[in-house]
Amino acid sequence: MNIVINREKLLHPLQQVIGAVERKQTLPILGNVLIQSDQGKLSLTATDLEIELVARIDIDIQDSIATTLPARKLLDICKALPEGADIDFSIDDNQVTLKSARSRFTLASLPAKDFPTIDEIKAQSEFTIPQSALKTLIDKTAFAMALQDVRYYLNGMLLELDKDVIRLVATDGHRLALSEHSDDTGISSSKQLIVPRKGILELARLLTSSEDQANIILSQNHIRVETGDLVFTSKLIDGKFPDYNRVIPVDGNKTLMVNRELLKHSLQRISILSNEKYRGIRLALDDNNLSIQANNPDQEEAEEEITVDYEESSIEIGFNVTYLLDVLSVLDGEDVMIKLKDSNSSCIITAADTEQFRYVVMPMRL
Repeated sequence: MNIVINREKLLHPLQQVIGAVERKQTLPILGNVLIQSDQGKLSLTATDLEIELVARIDIDIQDSIATTLPARKLLDICKALPEGADIDFSIDDNQVTLKSARSRFTLASLPAKDFPTIDEIKAQSEFTIPQSALKTLIDKTAFAMALQDVRYYLNGMLLELDKDVIRLVATDGHRLALSEHSDDTGISSSKQLIVPRKGILELARLLTSSEDQANIILSQNHIRVETGDLVFTSKLIDGKFPDYNRVIPVDGNKTLMVNRELLKHSLQRISILSNEKYRGIRLALDDNNLSIQANNPDQEEAEEEITVDYEESSIEIGFNVTYLLDVLSVLDGEDVMIKLKDSNSSCIITAADTEQFRYVVMPMRL
């Protein structure tokens, strides 16, 4: 069986699905991409048994083919071939030969029937959202997800749906990020589900900043996102996400307004001499003045003062500077608002003009 595909036509869908291929896997076939054709469509499928990515392209072929090839080797070959090249695939039982101009590659294949795919999911809810809106929600929230935490439900992101609000929440136990988007979801009753970390990061990579719609399908154990010729499916984390509303402070009676870039650059400078392990810095607030201080076990110190909008009583509070910088890096707008209560309570950070994105950072003792 022979098919001819243009390099560019194959390269893009390969790059889309490659994120599902683990470099180290227990099953050799998980390192392969499933290639199938049916009625003028060629589909590429990759999975790690947690997420599955399927990309489809139009192709001038009516025959049905099905095989699997080493995904990263195939991608590297496509990248290495010159632009505009045509690739001739010759498919046999246990190997596939690729020819392009005077180049020739023979790859070992594994049977398509052995490739594990996610069964058809039974939709319980379905709604659409612009890709740009979903991408923004993820980009503003994903940094706060835990990494390899024993509380497995924190190694992912909470997707909460109400009738007219889509909400994403992530926390690692030390900080929390919450993003909201107002939209008619058509959901009759509130729904919560936890999408694993890898699925969230892969989805953020695949979504575009366009107004094209993403179709979201939810089942009991899976979430599926369909965008054009790409289908993303991920298993859900079976667990109960903590009640994030209990973590968001509502009694902060001290409000600080400050230029976002000014604060960000000051924190970056002072952090140079913070303790490399704990990354602690001290904020001392007084009448329209913020003093940022850091020291380390080598008896080195740094201090910088900046002018801010603050007219409350004096307060000193310690934070992990990395957590503050992460928030300032994802927020937009000129000014940020920080609400505080005392030196032992969490602060809440938002843009000065909207609370669509809210961030909670716990204090640390210095």
